[in-house]
Parts: sequence; C-alpha cells; structure tokens
Amino acid sequence: MDWRRLGVLIPANPFAILGVFKSLRHRNFLIYFIGLGVSMNGAWIQQLAMGWLVFSMTNSVFMLSLSVFLSQIPTLFLTPFAGVVCDRFDRRKIIIATQAAMMAQSIALAALTLSGIITMPAVLFLCLWQGIVISFDAPARQSFYVLLVPKEDLSNAIAMNSTVINAMRFIGPAIGGVMVAKAGEGMCFLINALSYLAILFSLSMIRVPHKKSTFSAKNALADIREGISYAAVSVPIRSLLIILGIASFFGIPFPLLMPAFAKGVLGGGSELLGTLMSFIGSGTLCAALYLAARKSILGLGRVIIISSVIFGAALVGMSFVRFIPLVYALCFFTGFAMISIAASCNTMLQALVDDEKRGRVMSIYSMVFFGIPPLGSIVQGYLSNFIPLPAVVFFCGLVCIAGGLGLEYFRPQIRACARDIYAKKGIVMPEIARALQSSNNKNS
Repeated sequence: MDWRRLGVLIPANPFAILGVFKSLRHRNFLIYFIGLGVSMNGAWIQQLAMGWLVFSMTNSVFMLSLSVFLSQIPTLFLTPFAGVVCDRFDRRKIIIATQAAMMAQSIALAALTLSGIITMPAVLFLCLWQGIVISFDAPARQSFYVLLVPKEDLSNAIAMNSTVINAMRFIGPAIGGVMVAKAGEGMCFLINALSYLAILFSLSMIRVPHKKSTFSAKNALADIREGISYAAVSVPIRSLLIILGIASFFGIPFPLLMPAFAKGVLGGGSELLGTLMSFIGSGTLCAALYLAARKSILGLGRVIIISSVIFGAALVGMSFVRFIPLVYALCFFTGFAMISIAASCNTMLQALVDDEKRGRVMSIYSMVFFGIPPLGSIVQGYLSNFIPLPAVVFFCGLVCIAGGLGLEYFRPQIRACARDIYAKKGIVMPEIARALQSSNNKNS
C-alpha cells in the first residue's frame, strides 16, 4: 500500500462534519431517524440482558453462542427469499409487520422472566423467532432508505442510520448493565417492548410512494438465482461480500460472546459487561460519524482494508490484555473497525447495484452481515470447550488481518471495475474515472 495516498481517507473539507446531518432535512428520514433511535436503545438494552441471562443460567460459552446462533442463523437461509419479497411488496408495510413481531417477542420474554418461569428451551425458541423476523426486517430496512431521501443523500442517510444505531449501542448497554444489576433482565425486556412503539408510530407517519405487489411464487426462485448470479459475476460486489464475510465469521462474533469474556475471562459483573459494550459502541459511533462526514465513496475500499487490519489487531490484543483500561481502548478500536467495514461495504454496494436488483443484493448483504456471525459464534463457542477463549480470539484476529491484506493485493483490479460502474451510473464523471484509473495504474 502507498501510505502517502492515505489522504483520501480524510474528508477533503475540514468543515465536513457540519454536513453530517444533511439527510435529516428530509421529513420522511427525520421521522424514521427519531423512531429508530428510541427503538434501538431498547434493542441494545435487551441484547445485553439476553446475553447475561443465558450465561448466568448456564455458565456455558456454547449455550451463549447457541442463543446467538438461533437469533441470527435464519437470515442465512431466508434472506434471499426476503430480498425478493422486498423487491415486490411495499417495504414500509414489511417493516411495520416485522417490528410488531419483534415487539411481541420482547413482551413474551418479559412476561416469562418477570414471572420466574423462564427456561432455556423458551429462550432458544424466542431467539429463533427473532432470527426469522430479522430475516425479513434487515433487507427491507436496507432497501428502504432509497425511498426516504434523494439519491445524492443516500450515502449520508446510510451513515446516519449507522450513527443512530451505534449511538444507542454506546448508551443502551450502559443502561442495560445497571438495569440487570438493579432490576433484573425482565425489566430490560419490557423496556425494549415499549420502545417499539416509537418506530411503529414513526413508520405510520411516513409517506412514501405505494408499491403495487408484483410477487409471483412461480418466479421467486428465478428472481433469487438472478440476484445471486448478479452479485457473483460483479467483481467489486463479490469482493465486498467476501471481505464482509471474513469479518462476519471471525471478527463480529466477539462482541456477541462478550458476556463470556467479561465474566469468564475478566471476572467482572454485568456493570463491566455494560461498560465494555459501551466502549465498543463509542467506537462504532465514531466510525459512523466519520463515514457520514465523507462526501465521496472514493477511498472507501482503502477504509475497508485498513479497518480489517485494525479489527484483527484489536482482537489479537484482546486475547492477551487483562488490564481493564487497555481492554476499554481495544474495545473502542474493535467497534470502530467493525462498523467501518460493514457501513463502507453497505455504502459501496448501494452505489454499485442496479435499482431493480437492490432488494436482492441488499438481502445478500444482510445474509452475510447477520447470518454468518452466528455460524462464527457457534464454532468459536464450540472450540472454547477445548481451548481457551482468548486463544480462539487470537486466531480470529490473525484471519481478519490476512483478509485485509488479501483485499489490498487485489484492490487494483477491483477498483478498476468499480470505477467503470460509477462512471456509467454518473457517480463520477467518465473522464474523472479514466484519469483516476490512469493515475492508479502508474502508482500500482
């Protein structure tokens, strides 16, 4: 890598941060943004409480990883079909239905936990329920932003979406850690159930063009095959999904297994877990704000590469360090790198994909981002029965570093294909794309 050219990673305008919130000037997105913020705070509170409840009931890393596995694995199998549904039905109505279903899941968890009759089979069933719902919710959300803002503000809207999710990731776990210690997991589940009212109200206030259903069960499988083939043939789309898959299998499961790390490795309680998750959240928030401040998608490939190396290095450090303040710092870099990879891949995919295939390609993105981490967590949880969890984390960190370096090796070919697409779509002027490509060839 030519380190002299890292200036592309820095927003060209030093006052770019002032334009971070530009997508909020659109009424529909502002309403959605507010409702999402309230709802996501409750979601992060529940995620911490769920992990703590499972690990406290079983004292097993494997059972913790199994609960994570069930809550996300359906996306690996159902999301391609969900992508077809998103391309054929009204996305707003899909999100309303999925949010209502997740609210019902939280109510059931709260009722069982507060009544003292919660069992692991019930927890695992409700985790599976959540996973099935997320399979339809995630691609609908990812392809919904294009209806809320004009295309010139789409990348900012995606980054602002990451900002609100990760701002709540900073706040929610800290609140959840205290609530678990003071009021118990059941109250956390109840708070999350109530928080869904905000996003449901917001969605009811949003006005977007109605999309008439064109769904045909006969053509569904053909549509899925077409979407997968489209993603596989495109060099930049395929490469983005591969690097995201590496991060999703080896890196992203670490925060999901954080209850085991906080209690089993560091010997802390729910308050420590909440603080660790908040430091991860602060890193993800900073990454989202950084990406929102960028005015161009050019250079995001390099962001992904460097973030993959940082992600892996932070995990390697986490496997050794037991000094809590330093663990906090590593958690920050873990969160920053994780969201830099995911949000940058999301933004580039949104720019590269054709509109008529957006739902299907974003369903593949959701399948990789949500469906592969549970596979990684179940494998890592199983391996921890035979080797220490820190050793598993160390190996996963090395693989993330190798993935980033591998993407850097193939970056010239990927970049050439991507910029051709950008030029055809008018994202960059053809003459600019040719000039950039000529310059890159000389410096490769």
